[in-house]
Amino acid sequence: MSDVNFKGAMTCAMQVKDLSKAIDWYQDRLGFKELYRLEDAGWAEVNSPCHGVSLGFSVVEQPQVEGGATITFEVADVEGARQSLESKQVKFDGPIHTIEGVVKMTTFFDDDGNKLMFTQSLMEG
Repeated sequence: MSDVNFKGAMTCAMQVKDLSKAIDWYQDRLGFKELYRLEDAGWAEVNSPCHGVSLGFSVVEQPQVEGGATITFEVADVEGARQSLESKQVKFDGPIHTIEGVVKMTTFFDDDGNKLMFTQSLMEG
């Protein structure tokens, strides 16, 4: 058992070239809401539709997007979510993958190349 007293919120930090463009991308494509922006510090945060989960954007000249974690969001309908983003010219990494009886998943990228994923549970119960 851990002695860490988590409070139920999480911020995933990501590197971007431009705060305004990143905020606009996440608001337009995923419905996130801007929480705040600190232009002088090169930092902003957006709130995701997932309770307690936000994304923080750190401005860098060249975002390092290789490797690392993939921010993954569970959705009710992977096909519908993907179709919505494809209509907004979002780049995907291959087709939807299915592990029968377990999960459907599809990987996509923001304009800076940060990797994100939608999943849909196929498990009963």
